[in-house]
Amino acid sequence: MSAVSDRLPDFPWDRLAPYKATAAAHPDGIVDLSVGTPVDPVPEQVQKALIAAADSPGYPTVWGTPELRDAITGWVGRRLGARGITHRHVLPVVGSKELVAWLPTQLGLGPGDRVAFPRLAYPTYEVGARLARAGYEAYDDPTELDPDGLKLLWLNSPSNPTGRVLSKPELTRIVAWARKHGVLVVSDECYLELGWEADPVSVLHPDVSGGSCEGLVAVHSLSKRSNLAGYRAAFLAGDPEVLGPLLEIRKHGGMMTPAPTQAAVVAALGDDEHVRVQRERYAARRAALREALLGHGFRIEHSEASLYLWATRGESCWETVSHLAEHGILVAPGDFYGPAGANFVRVAFTATDERVRAAVDRLR
Repeated sequence: MSAVSDRLPDFPWDRLAPYKATAAAHPDGIVDLSVGTPVDPVPEQVQKALIAAADSPGYPTVWGTPELRDAITGWVGRRLGARGITHRHVLPVVGSKELVAWLPTQLGLGPGDRVAFPRLAYPTYEVGARLARAGYEAYDDPTELDPDGLKLLWLNSPSNPTGRVLSKPELTRIVAWARKHGVLVVSDECYLELGWEADPVSVLHPDVSGGSCEGLVAVHSLSKRSNLAGYRAAFLAGDPEVLGPLLEIRKHGGMMTPAPTQAAVVAALGDDEHVRVQRERYAARRAALREALLGHGFRIEHSEASLYLWATRGESCWETVSHLAEHGILVAPGDFYGPAGANFVRVAFTATDERVRAAVDRLR
Protein backbone atom coordinates (compact mmCIF):
# COMPACT_ATOMS: atom_id res chain seq x y z
CA MET A 1 0.00 0.00 0.00
CA SER A 2 2.83 2.40 0.77
CA ALA A 3 4.05 1.99 -2.81
CA VAL A 4 0.79 3.57 -3.98
CA SER A 5 0.48 6.23 -1.27
CA ASP A 6 4.09 7.27 -1.81
CA ARG A 7 3.13 8.42 -5.31
CA LEU A 8 0.86 11.08 -3.84
CA PRO A 9 1.61 14.50 -2.39
CA ASP A 10 0.75 15.31 1.20
CA PHE A 11 -2.99 15.95 1.57
CA PRO A 12 -3.03 19.76 1.35
CA TRP A 13 -6.00 20.44 3.59
CA ASP A 14 -4.16 19.01 6.60
CA ARG A 15 -1.92 22.10 6.52
CA LEU A 16 -4.90 24.32 7.30
CA ALA A 17 -5.55 22.73 10.71
CA PRO A 18 -3.74 25.34 12.88
CA TYR A 19 -5.39 28.22 11.02
CA LYS A 20 -8.77 26.55 11.42
CA ALA A 21 -8.12 26.34 15.17
CA THR A 22 -7.29 30.06 15.24
CA ALA A 23 -10.43 30.96 13.33
CA ALA A 24 -12.57 28.70 15.53
CA ALA A 25 -11.36 30.59 18.61
CA HIS A 26 -13.10 33.78 17.45
CA PRO A 27 -15.72 34.83 20.01
CA ASP A 28 -18.46 34.63 17.39
CA GLY A 29 -17.21 31.36 15.92
CA ILE A 30 -15.55 30.40 12.67
CA VAL A 31 -16.71 31.44 9.20
CA ASP A 32 -15.44 28.60 7.03
CA LEU A 33 -15.02 29.77 3.44
CA SER A 34 -12.32 27.25 2.61
CA VAL A 35 -13.69 23.99 1.21
CA GLY A 36 -16.75 25.20 -0.69
CA THR A 37 -19.14 22.50 0.47
CA PRO A 38 -22.89 23.14 -0.04
CA VAL A 39 -24.79 24.16 3.10
CA ASP A 40 -28.30 24.81 1.78
CA PRO A 41 -31.13 22.24 1.83
CA VAL A 42 -31.43 19.50 -0.76
CA PRO A 43 -34.45 20.45 -2.92
CA GLU A 44 -37.62 18.91 -1.53
CA GLN A 45 -38.57 17.08 -4.74
CA VAL A 46 -35.11 15.49 -4.83
CA GLN A 47 -35.43 14.33 -1.24
CA LYS A 48 -38.84 12.84 -2.02
CA ALA A 49 -37.43 10.97 -5.01
CA LEU A 50 -34.63 9.57 -2.85
CA ILE A 51 -37.09 8.45 -0.16
CA ALA A 52 -39.42 6.85 -2.71
CA ALA A 53 -36.51 4.76 -4.00
CA ALA A 54 -35.24 3.83 -0.52
CA ASP A 55 -36.55 0.26 -0.82
CA SER A 56 -33.89 -0.80 -3.35
CA PRO A 57 -32.61 -4.21 -2.21
CA GLY A 58 -31.07 -5.23 -5.53
CA TYR A 59 -27.80 -4.16 -7.11
CA PRO A 60 -28.01 -1.04 -9.29
CA THR A 61 -26.43 -1.05 -12.74
CA VAL A 62 -23.27 0.91 -13.55
CA TRP A 63 -24.90 2.46 -16.63
CA GLY A 64 -27.92 3.50 -14.58
CA THR A 65 -31.61 3.07 -15.22
CA PRO A 66 -33.09 4.02 -18.59
CA GLU A 67 -34.88 6.86 -16.77
CA LEU A 68 -31.55 8.19 -15.52
CA ARG A 69 -29.99 8.04 -18.97
CA ASP A 70 -33.06 9.77 -20.41
CA ALA A 71 -32.71 12.52 -17.80
CA ILE A 72 -29.01 13.00 -18.55
CA THR A 73 -29.39 13.03 -22.33
CA GLY A 74 -32.32 15.44 -22.06
CA TRP A 75 -30.38 17.82 -19.83
CA VAL A 76 -27.27 17.68 -22.02
CA GLY A 77 -29.32 18.61 -25.06
CA ARG A 78 -31.38 21.27 -23.29
CA ARG A 79 -28.71 22.91 -21.17
CA LEU A 80 -25.48 22.34 -23.11
CA GLY A 81 -26.96 22.60 -26.59
CA ALA A 82 -25.34 19.33 -27.64
CA ARG A 83 -26.88 17.48 -30.59
CA GLY A 84 -27.48 13.81 -31.28
CA ILE A 85 -26.92 12.72 -27.67
CA THR A 86 -28.10 9.15 -27.05
CA HIS A 87 -27.68 6.72 -24.15
CA ARG A 88 -24.33 5.67 -25.67
CA HIS A 89 -23.09 9.23 -25.14
CA VAL A 90 -23.61 9.32 -21.34
CA LEU A 91 -22.27 7.54 -18.27
CA PRO A 92 -23.19 8.08 -14.58
CA VAL A 93 -20.28 8.22 -12.13
CA VAL A 94 -20.01 8.11 -8.34
CA GLY A 95 -19.21 11.79 -7.87
CA SER A 96 -16.83 13.71 -10.09
CA LYS A 97 -13.78 13.50 -7.79
CA GLU A 98 -13.75 9.70 -8.09
CA LEU A 99 -13.80 10.06 -11.86
CA VAL A 100 -11.01 12.66 -11.96
CA ALA A 101 -8.76 10.63 -9.66
CA TRP A 102 -9.15 7.32 -11.51
CA LEU A 103 -9.73 8.32 -15.13
CA PRO A 104 -6.07 8.08 -16.23
CA THR A 105 -5.87 4.58 -14.74
CA GLN A 106 -9.15 3.54 -16.35
CA LEU A 107 -7.94 4.89 -19.70
CA GLY A 108 -4.91 2.60 -19.39
CA LEU A 109 -2.37 5.39 -19.08
CA GLY A 110 0.97 4.75 -17.45
CA PRO A 111 4.70 5.45 -17.69
CA GLY A 112 5.53 7.21 -20.95
CA ASP A 113 2.08 8.79 -21.24
CA ARG A 114 1.39 12.38 -20.25
CA VAL A 115 -1.57 14.18 -18.67
CA ALA A 116 -1.90 17.97 -18.84
CA PHE A 117 -4.02 20.37 -16.79
CA PRO A 118 -4.23 24.14 -16.21
CA ARG A 119 -1.44 25.98 -14.38
CA LEU A 120 -3.92 26.77 -11.60
CA ALA A 121 -6.08 23.71 -11.10
CA TYR A 122 -7.98 21.29 -8.90
CA PRO A 123 -5.19 19.14 -7.32
CA THR A 124 -6.92 15.85 -8.17
CA TYR A 125 -5.94 16.17 -11.86
CA GLU A 126 -2.33 15.67 -10.79
CA VAL A 127 -3.30 12.98 -8.28
CA GLY A 128 -4.97 10.99 -11.06
CA ALA A 129 -1.82 11.08 -13.18
CA ARG A 130 0.32 10.06 -10.20
CA LEU A 131 -1.95 7.11 -9.38
CA ALA A 132 -1.54 5.88 -12.96
CA ARG A 133 2.22 6.54 -12.84
CA ALA A 134 1.82 8.73 -15.90
CA GLY A 135 3.73 11.94 -16.50
CA TYR A 136 1.97 15.24 -15.94
CA GLU A 137 2.45 18.94 -16.60
CA ALA A 138 0.65 22.21 -16.13
CA TYR A 139 -0.06 24.62 -18.97
CA ASP A 140 -1.01 28.22 -19.64
CA ASP A 141 -2.10 27.54 -23.23
CA PRO A 142 -2.63 23.85 -24.03
CA THR A 143 -1.95 24.37 -27.74
CA GLU A 144 1.67 25.16 -26.83
CA LEU A 145 2.16 21.71 -25.31
CA ASP A 146 4.25 19.06 -27.03
CA PRO A 147 1.57 16.62 -28.26
CA ASP A 148 3.98 13.67 -28.37
CA GLY A 149 2.83 11.24 -25.69
CA LEU A 150 0.08 13.57 -24.50
CA LYS A 151 -2.92 11.31 -23.99
CA LEU A 152 -5.26 13.30 -21.74
CA LEU A 153 -5.88 17.04 -21.78
CA TRP A 154 -7.94 18.39 -18.89
CA LEU A 155 -9.90 21.59 -19.40
CA ASN A 156 -11.71 23.32 -16.54
CA SER A 157 -14.15 26.06 -17.38
CA PRO A 158 -15.43 27.66 -15.20
CA SER A 159 -12.18 27.20 -13.33
CA ASN A 160 -11.64 26.00 -9.81
CA PRO A 161 -10.02 27.99 -8.19
CA THR A 162 -9.99 31.15 -10.33
CA GLY A 163 -13.50 31.25 -11.78
CA ARG A 164 -12.05 31.95 -15.22
CA VAL A 165 -14.29 31.06 -18.18
CA LEU A 166 -12.94 29.90 -21.55
CA SER A 167 -14.74 31.59 -24.45
CA LYS A 168 -16.20 29.77 -27.44
CA PRO A 169 -13.29 30.85 -29.68
CA GLU A 170 -10.75 29.61 -27.10
CA LEU A 171 -12.51 26.27 -26.71
CA THR A 172 -12.90 25.87 -30.46
CA ARG A 173 -9.18 26.50 -31.03
CA ILE A 174 -8.18 24.01 -28.32
CA VAL A 175 -10.55 21.31 -29.61
CA ALA A 176 -9.24 21.70 -33.16
CA TRP A 177 -5.63 21.42 -31.94
CA ALA A 178 -6.38 18.35 -29.80
CA ARG A 179 -8.19 16.57 -32.63
CA LYS A 180 -5.34 17.32 -35.02
CA HIS A 181 -2.91 15.59 -32.64
CA GLY A 182 -5.20 12.79 -31.44
CA VAL A 183 -5.36 14.04 -27.84
CA LEU A 184 -8.43 13.22 -25.74
CA VAL A 185 -10.05 16.33 -24.26
CA VAL A 186 -11.89 15.92 -20.96
CA SER A 187 -13.62 19.11 -19.90
CA ASP A 188 -14.50 19.54 -16.22
CA GLU A 189 -17.64 21.70 -16.39
CA CYS A 190 -19.01 21.17 -12.87
CA TYR A 191 -19.57 24.93 -12.34
CA LEU A 192 -21.10 25.61 -15.75
CA GLU A 193 -24.47 26.70 -14.34
CA LEU A 194 -22.82 29.24 -12.04
CA GLY A 195 -21.76 32.03 -14.38
CA TRP A 196 -21.93 35.58 -12.99
CA GLU A 197 -20.07 37.89 -15.35
CA ALA A 198 -19.76 35.42 -18.21
CA ASP A 199 -21.93 32.76 -19.86
CA PRO A 200 -19.96 29.50 -19.66
CA VAL A 201 -20.24 27.18 -22.64
CA SER A 202 -19.67 23.43 -22.85
CA VAL A 203 -17.05 21.79 -24.98
CA LEU A 204 -19.99 19.80 -26.42
CA HIS A 205 -21.75 22.90 -27.77
CA PRO A 206 -21.93 22.57 -31.56
CA ASP A 207 -20.23 25.95 -32.03
CA VAL A 208 -17.22 24.41 -30.27
CA SER A 209 -17.44 20.74 -31.25
CA GLY A 210 -18.66 21.20 -34.80
CA GLY A 211 -21.63 18.99 -33.89
CA SER A 212 -19.43 15.96 -33.16
CA CYS A 213 -18.41 14.44 -29.83
CA GLU A 214 -15.30 12.84 -31.32
CA GLY A 215 -12.42 13.04 -28.86
CA LEU A 216 -14.47 15.02 -26.33
CA VAL A 217 -15.86 14.17 -22.89
CA ALA A 218 -17.59 16.62 -20.53
CA VAL A 219 -17.77 16.05 -16.77
CA HIS A 220 -20.79 17.34 -14.84
CA SER A 221 -21.77 17.17 -11.19
CA LEU A 222 -24.93 17.82 -9.19
CA SER A 223 -23.00 18.66 -6.03
CA LYS A 224 -23.03 22.42 -6.47
CA ARG A 225 -26.03 23.20 -8.70
CA SER A 226 -28.41 20.96 -6.69
CA ASN A 227 -26.69 20.73 -3.26
CA LEU A 228 -26.10 17.00 -3.75
CA ALA A 229 -22.47 16.71 -2.63
CA GLY A 230 -23.56 14.14 -0.06
CA TYR A 231 -25.30 12.05 -2.72
CA ARG A 232 -22.18 11.55 -4.89
CA ALA A 233 -23.96 12.22 -8.15
CA ALA A 234 -22.19 13.10 -11.40
CA PHE A 235 -22.02 11.98 -15.02
CA LEU A 236 -20.00 12.07 -18.22
CA ALA A 237 -21.23 13.00 -21.67
CA GLY A 238 -19.38 12.77 -24.95
CA ASP A 239 -17.60 10.38 -27.29
CA PRO A 240 -19.16 6.88 -27.11
CA GLU A 241 -15.86 5.42 -28.32
CA VAL A 242 -14.40 6.59 -24.99
CA LEU A 243 -17.42 6.04 -22.75
CA GLY A 244 -18.16 2.51 -24.02
CA PRO A 245 -14.85 1.01 -22.82
CA LEU A 246 -15.09 3.05 -19.61
CA LEU A 247 -18.49 1.50 -18.96
CA GLU A 248 -17.07 -2.01 -19.31
CA ILE A 249 -14.16 -1.23 -16.97
CA ARG A 250 -16.47 0.30 -14.40
CA LYS A 251 -18.77 -2.73 -14.58
CA HIS A 252 -15.86 -4.96 -13.61
CA GLY A 253 -14.93 -2.54 -10.84
CA GLY A 254 -18.45 -2.32 -9.44
CA MET A 255 -18.53 1.48 -9.72
CA MET A 256 -22.28 1.80 -9.28
CA THR A 257 -24.25 4.90 -8.36
CA PRO A 258 -26.69 3.78 -5.63
CA ALA A 259 -30.26 3.28 -6.87
CA PRO A 260 -31.80 5.95 -4.59
CA THR A 261 -29.21 8.46 -5.80
CA GLN A 262 -30.06 7.59 -9.41
CA ALA A 263 -33.72 8.38 -8.71
CA ALA A 264 -32.73 11.65 -7.04
CA VAL A 265 -30.66 12.67 -10.06
CA VAL A 266 -33.64 12.08 -12.36
CA ALA A 267 -35.67 14.49 -10.23
CA ALA A 268 -32.87 17.07 -10.02
CA LEU A 269 -32.12 17.14 -13.76
CA GLY A 270 -35.82 17.43 -14.55
CA ASP A 271 -36.27 20.65 -12.59
CA ASP A 272 -34.60 23.99 -13.37
CA GLU A 273 -36.41 26.08 -10.77
CA HIS A 274 -34.37 24.88 -7.78
CA VAL A 275 -31.20 25.75 -9.71
CA ARG A 276 -32.47 29.30 -10.23
CA VAL A 277 -33.27 29.64 -6.53
CA GLN A 278 -29.83 28.36 -5.52
CA ARG A 279 -28.13 30.71 -8.00
CA GLU A 280 -29.91 33.66 -6.37
CA ARG A 281 -28.61 32.59 -2.95
CA TYR A 282 -25.07 32.36 -4.24
CA ALA A 283 -25.31 35.62 -6.18
CA ALA A 284 -26.27 37.55 -3.03
CA ARG A 285 -23.49 35.96 -0.98
CA ARG A 286 -20.97 36.61 -3.74
CA ALA A 287 -21.90 40.28 -4.02
CA ALA A 288 -21.64 40.82 -0.25
CA LEU A 289 -18.28 39.07 0.10
CA ARG A 290 -16.83 40.70 -3.00
CA GLU A 291 -17.65 44.18 -1.75
CA ALA A 292 -16.28 43.40 1.71
CA LEU A 293 -13.02 41.96 0.37
CA LEU A 294 -12.45 44.91 -1.95
CA GLY A 295 -13.10 47.29 0.93
CA HIS A 296 -10.58 45.36 3.04
CA GLY A 297 -7.80 45.97 0.50
CA PHE A 298 -8.08 42.86 -1.65
CA ARG A 299 -7.87 42.69 -5.43
CA ILE A 300 -10.06 40.08 -7.13
CA GLU A 301 -9.05 38.46 -10.43
CA HIS A 302 -11.29 36.51 -12.80
CA SER A 303 -14.04 35.06 -10.56
CA GLU A 304 -16.57 35.63 -13.35
CA ALA A 305 -18.08 32.21 -12.58
CA SER A 306 -17.98 29.29 -10.09
CA LEU A 307 -18.41 29.44 -6.31
CA TYR A 308 -15.20 31.26 -5.42
CA LEU A 309 -13.53 34.65 -5.32
CA TRP A 310 -9.87 34.54 -6.32
CA ALA A 311 -8.40 37.28 -4.15
CA THR A 312 -5.01 38.74 -3.26
CA ARG A 313 -3.45 41.38 -1.04
CA GLY A 314 -0.12 41.10 -2.88
CA GLU A 315 1.47 38.93 -0.18
CA SER A 316 2.09 35.25 0.50
CA CYS A 317 -1.16 33.32 0.51
CA TRP A 318 -0.28 31.93 3.93
CA GLU A 319 0.12 35.43 5.35
CA THR A 320 -3.37 36.17 4.05
CA VAL A 321 -4.74 32.92 5.48
CA SER A 322 -3.25 33.84 8.85
CA HIS A 323 -4.60 37.40 8.68
CA LEU A 324 -8.14 36.24 7.95
CA ALA A 325 -7.95 33.46 10.54
CA GLU A 326 -7.34 36.15 13.17
CA HIS A 327 -10.70 37.56 12.08
CA GLY A 328 -12.30 34.13 12.46
CA ILE A 329 -12.45 33.56 8.68
CA LEU A 330 -10.93 30.45 7.09
CA VAL A 331 -10.02 30.48 3.38
CA ALA A 332 -7.99 28.22 1.09
CA PRO A 333 -4.40 29.21 0.24
CA GLY A 334 -3.83 29.64 -3.47
CA ASP A 335 -0.77 27.40 -3.60
CA PHE A 336 -3.04 24.41 -3.00
CA TYR A 337 -3.85 24.82 -6.71
CA GLY A 338 -0.31 25.27 -7.99
CA PRO A 339 2.73 27.51 -7.43
CA ALA A 340 1.13 30.23 -9.57
CA GLY A 341 -1.40 30.76 -6.77
CA ALA A 342 1.23 31.63 -4.16
CA ASN A 343 -0.09 35.18 -3.62
CA PHE A 344 -3.82 34.41 -3.78
CA VAL A 345 -6.51 32.87 -1.63
CA ARG A 346 -9.69 31.14 -2.72
CA VAL A 347 -12.75 32.45 -0.89
CA ALA A 348 -15.85 30.25 -1.17
CA PHE A 349 -19.29 31.79 -0.89
CA THR A 350 -20.99 28.56 0.17
CA ALA A 351 -21.48 29.50 3.82
CA THR A 352 -24.94 30.27 5.19
CA ASP A 353 -26.35 33.78 4.89
CA GLU A 354 -25.75 34.30 8.61
CA ARG A 355 -22.08 33.26 8.40
CA VAL A 356 -21.53 35.40 5.28
CA ARG A 357 -22.96 38.40 7.15
CA ALA A 358 -20.56 37.65 10.01
CA ALA A 359 -17.60 37.61 7.61
CA VAL A 360 -18.70 40.88 6.02
CA ASP A 361 -19.00 42.54 9.43
CA ARG A 362 -15.53 41.35 10.44
CA LEU A 363 -13.93 42.53 7.20
CA ARG A 364 -15.36 45.99 7.79
